[in-house]
Order: sequence, then C-alpha cells, then structure tokens
Amino acid sequence: MSLFAGIPKRGLILLALFVAAMALAPLYAGAYLLSVLTLILYFAYLGQSWNIMMGFAGQLSLGHALYVGPGAYASAALFVNFGLPPLLGLIAGAALAALAGLVIGFLGFRFGIQGVYFALLTIAFAEFVRILFEHFAWVGGTAGLFLPVSNRSDIDLINLRGTPEMFYYVILAMTLGALALCRALLRSRLGYYWLAIREDQEAAEALGIDVFRAKMIAVALSAALTALAGVFHAFFYNNLFPHQIFAMDSSIELLLGAIIGGVGTLIGPIVGAFVLTPLSEGLSEITEGLKIDGIKQLVYGICVVLIVLFRPEGVWPWIARRLGLDRTEDGGEGGGR
Repeated sequence: MSLFAGIPKRGLILLALFVAAMALAPLYAGAYLLSVLTLILYFAYLGQSWNIMMGFAGQLSLGHALYVGPGAYASAALFVNFGLPPLLGLIAGAALAALAGLVIGFLGFRFGIQGVYFALLTIAFAEFVRILFEHFAWVGGTAGLFLPVSNRSDIDLINLRGTPEMFYYVILAMTLGALALCRALLRSRLGYYWLAIREDQEAAEALGIDVFRAKMIAVALSAALTALAGVFHAFFYNNLFPHQIFAMDSSIELLLGAIIGGVGTLIGPIVGAFVLTPLSEGLSEITEGLKIDGIKQLVYGICVVLIVLFRPEGVWPWIARRLGLDRTEDGGEGGGR
C-alpha cells in the first residue's frame, strides 16, 4: 500500500512544496538562516523519534536525551580513538540505545509501572547515565570529548566532514526519512496495535494484542532512531559534554516540539520545531548581554500552558482543519496527520 494513499490532493501538493522549498533553501539562505534551519530539522527529527514512543504507543518518556548519548558518544569515540567512520559508530550507538530502552521498558512494563511513574523511571536512568559518563575518562568525562575539525570545504559523507550545506541535507534526509517511516508504521498492523494500547491498554489486551511486545518494540525503535540524531549532533557540533547531552533541559527541549505541534500526529513535530526553534534563537539574540537566566525555559513554559489551554491537540491539527486536510480521500477522518 502506498505511503501517500488516503492523503488529500491538497495535502500532497503542500508536502511537495515544503520538500521543494527545504531542498532549495541553501540556494537562498545565508549562513545564519541555514544554521537555524538545520537546528529546526534536527529538533523535528528528534520530535518524530520521541513521538513513536509517546504519540503512537502512549508511553511517556521525560528522559529521552538518554538515547541521544549512545549515538553521539559511540560514533565520536570510535572516530577519535580508532579512526572508524561514523557509520560503525551509528550501528553501535543505535544498538546501545535500543538495549537501554529495552532495559527500561522491561523494568517498567513487566512490573506494571505506567504513566508518570514510568516517566520518572526514564528521568532516573538519564541522570544515572549522565553521572556515569561524567566519570568515564575514555570519552573525556566532564572535560568533554572533542572531534578534530580538519575539513570544512570538501564533502566527505563517509566521515561526516564537510560544509554546513552538507550537514543541512543530511538532517533534511533524516527528517524526511523519519516522516516516511512513521507514516508506514502508523499504517501497519503494529501501528494499529500501538494506537489501541494508547487509547485503552486493557481493551487492547482483551482483543488479544501482545501489549508487552508492542510497547517494547516502540521503546527500542524510538531509542535507536534517537541515537541517530546523537551521531549527527556529535559531528555537527564537534564536542560532547555529559551535562549537555543527558541534561533534563535537553530532554524537555527534545519533546516540546511534538507537544506544541501535536502529539501523535505525523506533521506535528515538524510544525512544533518550526515554532520553537526560531523562538529560541530569537530569545537568545534579544537577551544576549542581558544575563537573564532561564528566560528560554520561561517562554517555553508559557507556550506549553497556552497550547494546553487553547489548542490541547496541538497546533498542527488546528492548521490541518483550517486547510481542509483532516479528511482522507475516501471521506474518512484523517486526524490532521
């Protein structure tokens, strides 16, 4: 079945225009705008990865930055210490992140830890791993791990060394790939299992769905995809510090885009990233030199409160209704996906 089946023609046109505009962005965007667009796509990708776990399967993770770390540190450490290409680090990091997700999922789901208590479990593990990495000398500990920056003019995709334009197209491909994967997952049997579990776990069990297995797959897949973003982060920024990678602030920033845009929707994380990232950059410019601590977190909190009060489903479902995109071609409800 085609990924585009059921999408209104207007939605396909808008999607094509969006992809074309993003693909051509380096031709008209300056260096600063390109860096902002790269960050937007980075958080859009992270939001989509988190959305699999929460939006589709209904499992709240508030320590999701935990899964960024294995991808970032595995790829960077193997590159710095052994000269191995990021692809090998990506495989190792994704495997480690999936394993961490499976451990957390097993402890949570096997012993019936749900809701806010499961969220607290994810925070506890993220903090534990942060402390562990701060004392892990092989990856730099609190002093940080730094990647050599020897090439900014040529393009070397194998080693992820190259121009800002190269990194932009890499994260654009990752974001569009994650969007296509999420669309395919939602239209699969597993996706319908996740939605059933999200809506009513007891009813899903009564229907014969293996709830434990379905939730474990969601956690492992979400964790592995998040680790891929960690690889991009390491080679884009060229430095890693445990208090930044695993911080609670990073976890909150990671998931806010999906919440603002619309949890459980496909386009919501992208829309949310386009709202929050420029807002964050603008606040940084405005408050630079004023030494106002916590202003970004305050504004983020206000945004969340406003969304909960006036658009509890998120920004994207509201936009989708205004554009007539909330119905499929066959007349069914599209849910603004």
